[in-house]
Amino acid sequence: MASIFGFRSRDPARDRQTDVSRLDRLAKLFEQIAAEIESERAGLENRYRTKATNAAFLVEAMENGSASDRRSSEVSALTESILNCERRIAALSRQDGMMKELRHSLDTVFDENAGSAATAEFARPAGAGRG
Repeated sequence: MASIFGFRSRDPARDRQTDVSRLDRLAKLFEQIAAEIESERAGLENRYRTKATNAAFLVEAMENGSASDRRSSEVSALTESILNCERRIAALSRQDGMMKELRHSLDTVFDENAGSAATAEFARPAGAGRG
């Protein structure tokens, strides 16, 4: 578009296309990070269950007299590991919640941009509407 002063602005359709492309890249990044968080949490939960089971069997063996009291240091180490797992799982849950909030905010920005686009039709960012 030309003006009387010789200034040319970009076509609004090109601006929308640029915005959609940028929002799409951000949406894909959010999805990648959310998948990393979920993968870490799943692995940690598996290790947590294993450690909790080992600790329970060890305590039971000690109570039944089939394991020496010297193994109490193993119980302490397993207990510390379990507590660390619980703290990390809680942190990952908070991170997951934050990613969902960010994703919702991105969808809101996209919807606002889409609402202001009078005639253009374009695709929502990757995974939009999920969450």
